[in-house]
Formats: sequence, structure tokens, C-alpha cells
Amino acid sequence: MRIGLLTEGGYPYVGGEGGLWCDRLVRGLGQHEFDVYAFSTGEAQEDAGWVPLPPQVGRVRTAPLWAAEDDGVAYGRRARRRFSEHYGELAAALCTATDPTAPGPELATSEADRFATALRGLAELARDEGGLVAALRSETAVRALERACRAPGALRAAREARVPDLLAVAAHLERALRPLSLDWYEEDGLGAVDLCHAAAGGVAALPGLLAHHFFGIPLLVTEYGVRLRTHYLTRPDASPAVRSLLAAFHRRLAAETYRRAAFITPGNTHARRWQERCGADRAKLRTVYPGMDAAPFEEAGESPESADPHTLVWVGRVEPAKDLVSLLHAFAEIRKEEPRSRLRIIGGPSDPEGAAYLGHCEALAAHLFPDEAEGPYSAGANPVSFEEIGGPGLATPADAYASGAVTVLSSVVEGFPVGLVEAMLCGRATVSTDVGAVVEAIGGTGLVVPPRNPQALAEACVSLLRDPERRVRLGAAARARALELFTVDQNIAAFHGIYLEIVARTPVRRLLLDDTGDPLPFATPAEAHVPGHWTDPAPRAVPTGAMDTRVPATETAR
Repeated sequence: MRIGLLTEGGYPYVGGEGGLWCDRLVRGLGQHEFDVYAFSTGEAQEDAGWVPLPPQVGRVRTAPLWAAEDDGVAYGRRARRRFSEHYGELAAALCTATDPTAPGPELATSEADRFATALRGLAELARDEGGLVAALRSETAVRALERACRAPGALRAAREARVPDLLAVAAHLERALRPLSLDWYEEDGLGAVDLCHAAAGGVAALPGLLAHHFFGIPLLVTEYGVRLRTHYLTRPDASPAVRSLLAAFHRRLAAETYRRAAFITPGNTHARRWQERCGADRAKLRTVYPGMDAAPFEEAGESPESADPHTLVWVGRVEPAKDLVSLLHAFAEIRKEEPRSRLRIIGGPSDPEGAAYLGHCEALAAHLFPDEAEGPYSAGANPVSFEEIGGPGLATPADAYASGAVTVLSSVVEGFPVGLVEAMLCGRATVSTDVGAVVEAIGGTGLVVPPRNPQALAEACVSLLRDPERRVRLGAAARARALELFTVDQNIAAFHGIYLEIVARTPVRRLLLDDTGDPLPFATPAEAHVPGHWTDPAPRAVPTGAMDTRVPATETAR
């Protein structure tokens, strides 16, 4: 089977987000061939290069989303008319007051079809003329967007859009629609694969939509983090008109992607609920948990007694969403009940905002917990330490989790808690806040408290610090659950079955050729060309002569 793997900012780039699970998937399915179609998100990512690729990767084609040169395509009068018509329809679908995810199919279908038709029209125009970049940057695009915003029935926020807002929205649409101008949609490109697997929703799935439109290639969409939710949470400083129009575009793109996909594989129930709210058909949804390599955590998981019984551990990326402030206040209450307890915060920031937040947390820890000394002439140590993986005694994440008896997660926003699953693989008891897919991940193998509640977090931690037997039971149960649900083998087996199911439902469309380039006779079984829809519930017409013919009740007749 030949798979077209579609990624954005991930595989095969070094350090790409989400690239690790793609690499494990490709290496685990060595019986298939993979063609990787990847979008890069920055010049630094391209300069860093690719990860080592296994032999089953047949080809890699890349395109930058962060920059696009003017294609220099000059449209004639007819092409300009086609562009104005399709782009105007696309803009009108964004400015309408109807919600494609609202209840009532009659309300949503017409606008969804309008958006899909406009998107396909732009793709066909780009294919016919050789590109769309110059047209998307033209004054024609801005004027079409302005007409849609001023049309009767447009959203109030759209009607209030000013020239800077229109320019900002047009620029974003130009970036989002860059995949339409690529040369990937040829018979020897995406037209040659058996199915397209988009490793994310949004723009990453757009080539899969076009491959489905031009060649009938089935599409599988995997979302471990729902891109539409991310777009809702970004651009807080933009005007209401910009936020409204961009949210409408990504909402309609997500709805069209879910409608055309053969299957959708969310990484957890939290993502699944988002997808259902955005129009995904429940019959197409298959939850596939992220696959994690359990081998690095095996030693820690088999030796729970090696942990310091008085140490709490937090591991992750330092940022405001992790709510380390509440954790520090909770630890102040823990110290009152368990004076020997210590807290190790292991992780670093990934951006300037995280660095500023780390500095704030370090200052708060210094204020809440003055350095302790045994006497007036000795140096003291703070019970809270800030460390990073790779420091003394912390060569790997497994070393970080193994250093404490209890792992704590204090987030207020969380998708699938990968760090929590790593702690489970290490056989550690956990205390977590009830956010995202936390409860789904841990089941009944850890304690869960409300977010932003330091008192509840402190009480749960104290209860485990005082009960070593309970810690051991919960840790063993957590490790067993993680090994059952969240390993690489489980992930690969699930996708292998889904691949086969999709291809089994898809009719053969390609003409197979022999070594000389001539059609290969009998290459496709006759069953693949049965006319009509054999799954149609309508009964078939029976010849009159056959109705009166009696068949002996033999074993062969049955």
C-alpha cells in the first residue's frame, strides 16, 4: 500500500512538533510505502534538516508555509473573472451569519456546499493557470472580500471591518491557501497514492482534500490537538472583524475536511468532542491514543522503591498554562503537614513568555520558602528546586520521574497529557488537575482534583505522601494501564487496521501498466468494476423467468 503522509511543521524535520509519532508510525509499518508531503513553518526548521528516514519512505516533497514568492502568473480576462467569482463565493461563505456546526442540516448544508465549491473552483483555477499566489495578493481579492462584508445578511463583525482588517484577513487567506498552488496534484504525485493520511487538521489536510477531489483518493485525518480550537485561542489582540472572519474560515475548512474524510482519528475523547461539535460524523471517528516508547521507562517502572518517599516531582514545559503558581501555593500547605517534603520542578521555557513566567515562579518560591539551614553558621537549601533534563542526575525524563514518589500535574489547560503517561510508565502515583484528557488517560490509577485549587491539590499530595502502600498500588496500576493503552505497538496496530479498512472500501481507480507501459490485462479484479452501488439498500429487479424457477435444496444451491 502506498500512503501519502501529509504533515505541517513536523515529520520529517528535526524537532518538528508531532514528528516523533509519525516517525514511529512509518518505521512500524515497514510493509507499506510512504510518500511524505511536508509543510515547513520557518527557515530555521528547514536549516535544521531532516531526521534519518527509513527505506519505506519513497519520496519527500516539501513546501514552505512561512514564505511564498510571487508566481508571476498573469491571468487573462476569463481567468480573472473565474478568480473573482470563486474568491467572492469563498468570502461570502465566511461572512454569512449561519454557523456550519449549528444544529439543523438544512441551515448548514447550503453554506458548507458554497464554501466547498468555491475552494474547489480556486484549486481548479490554480491547476489550469499554474498558480494562485499573485491573484490572492491582488486588489481583486481585497475588493471581493469587502463586497462580501458589506453584503446584506453578513455578520455584524464583518460589516464593521475596516481597510486594515480586510488587508489582514486577505493576507491570512493567502497564506492558508498556498497549498492550492502546489504541483503536488498530478498523476505521479498525490494521484499515485492509495490513501492520504493527514497528521493534523487545518492546512495540513488541504492537499488531501484536493487529492480526493481530483483523483478520488481517500483521506484519513489524525488530530492529537484540534487545530480549530487553537485558532479560537490565538490572535487575542486582533479586531473583532479579523477574529470573526478567520475563525469562520478555519471552522468551515474543518467541517469540510471532516465531511470528506473516510475516517477521523482523534487522540482522545476531549479532541473527539471538539470534532463532533465541528461537524464530524460519529460513524467516522476512531479514537487512537498516541503511541509512546515504553522501553526508556522500564527500569524506573520495575523499581518503584528507588524513589525518594518525601519528594514531589513536576515535569514539563514551563508556561502560564501549567499553573506552577498554584502548585507552589499548594506546596506551602504541604510543608505545614509534611515538613520533610521537597518539590522538584523539572523543565524549561520554550519562548520569552515562558522565560518570564519561570522567573516569576522562582521569585515566588524564594518568597514562600526561605532557605533552610541547620544552624546560624551553615548555608541552607530551598525545598523547591528548578532543574532541567540533562542536569546533574537527570540525564533522561525517566530519571526525572524516578526521583520522586509522586508526580504532580497542575495545568489549567491540557490536551493529551504525555508527561502524565510517562510518569505512569515509570510506575509512579500521580496527582492531577481535571483538565483536557487527564481523567481519560489515568482512569482510576491516580488522584484528580479541580484546577486552580491549591488546597485540594495539597490534600491529595499529603494523602499519598503519608500512605506508601497506596502509592505502590496506584503506581503499579498506572503502569499496567499505560502499557495496555499507550504503547507504540497499540498505535501502529490501530492505524494498520484503519488503512486496510479504508482501502477495502475504496474502488480501484488507477490503470496498472506493465514494464513496457501498456495496460496490464486482468490486473484489476472484475468485482472492482461492478456498475452501480452494491451497497444500495434498494432491491434489485428480478427477471420474470427466474421467479417461477424452483432450485433444489442442495448444499451447492445454498
